Amino acid sequence: MAVNLLDFDLEGLAAWCEGLGEKRFRAVQLYRWIHQRGESDFEKMSDLAKSLRAKLAGAAEVRGLPLISEHRSADGTIKWLFDVGGGNAVESVYIPEEDRGTLCVSSQAGCAVGCRFCSTGHQGFSRNLTSGEIVAQLWFAEHRLRGADGERVKSTNDAPMRVVDNVVMMGMGEPLQNYAALVPALKTMLDDHAYGLSRRRVTVSTSGMVAMIDRLREDCPVALAVSLHAPDDALRDQLVPLNRKDGIAALLDACLRYLDKAPRDFVTFEYCMLDGVNDSPEQARELVRLVKGRVPCKLNLIPFNPFPASGLKRSPRERVMAFAKVLQDAGIVTTVRKTRGDDIDAACGQLAGEVQDRTRVNQRLLRAPVRVVPLQEMKA
Repeated sequence: MAVNLLDFDLEGLAAWCEGLGEKRFRAVQLYRWIHQRGESDFEKMSDLAKSLRAKLAGAAEVRGLPLISEHRSADGTIKWLFDVGGGNAVESVYIPEEDRGTLCVSSQAGCAVGCRFCSTGHQGFSRNLTSGEIVAQLWFAEHRLRGADGERVKSTNDAPMRVVDNVVMMGMGEPLQNYAALVPALKTMLDDHAYGLSRRRVTVSTSGMVAMIDRLREDCPVALAVSLHAPDDALRDQLVPLNRKDGIAALLDACLRYLDKAPRDFVTFEYCMLDGVNDSPEQARELVRLVKGRVPCKLNLIPFNPFPASGLKRSPRERVMAFAKVLQDAGIVTTVRKTRGDDIDAACGQLAGEVQDRTRVNQRLLRAPVRVVPLQEMKA
């Protein structure tokens, strides 16, 4: 099978091109064509030598993910379902806001962590995505959203301005359990010859893998979000089974170490508000005692998005606001996440709504092969 060039960060692509007898600047040109312009046809890469284009035609391809479906929410949120083979599918969500466009990206088909409040975790784990499959979600979204001519406003260096300028690894899967594929994908997102995203604008969300947080700190420090969801180990053990390995104290220590090299001077703690489980005023005060003065942080309170298998309910808004007030009165920056994409099951914790019934997806794929949508059609 031909090599998928979406799998390479720039260093990897340069090494691969060297194997073809090509110099590094050719890899940079190729990288720009793929990521900045969204081009997949080597013959249209006009400033590449014809000899290189001939080599590429026989050895490589730019292979995106086959699109199964697209759903648009009344609030502008878009959810895409992609086929990743073997009857598996992953979802990506684009959230437009006045000052930015955020893309929520998946790193695995399913998830092995099994957090009690997460629909993806109840789906189970199928496999890790490749670097190319992670990047392909951004590649697709960016160039589909740019419009009919593939460009919006030109920047000063004559490269197309981005539509997606904020990426959060908060889709399906635990990113740090797919570390080998994650890091090259992050490097492509950050590279000025590709998407040029700021490290502050790329966020990895983790359930709390202490050793891997330390590795990310050394290899590719971006913004960090940690799924906390409880103020003590006893409750977190129930909600986030991964906690049984290291515990909250070790997790907070890893977060503090991470800040030495992080692009932001705080860690975001995600806290899903569960009715009668973790939302009492006393638990808010416990949370203050846990983090204040220990780890510079922001608390992001997330309204739970119910699904039948969880057996959980969303905290009433009054209780969420009372919980937030305890934190804010203690001087902790606290936000309540605005729920987006509810009507298309694209809100936090809802991903896998379309793929949870694996049999149904298998039948759909078997009835009619999923068609890869050519980029030219995406732009139409």
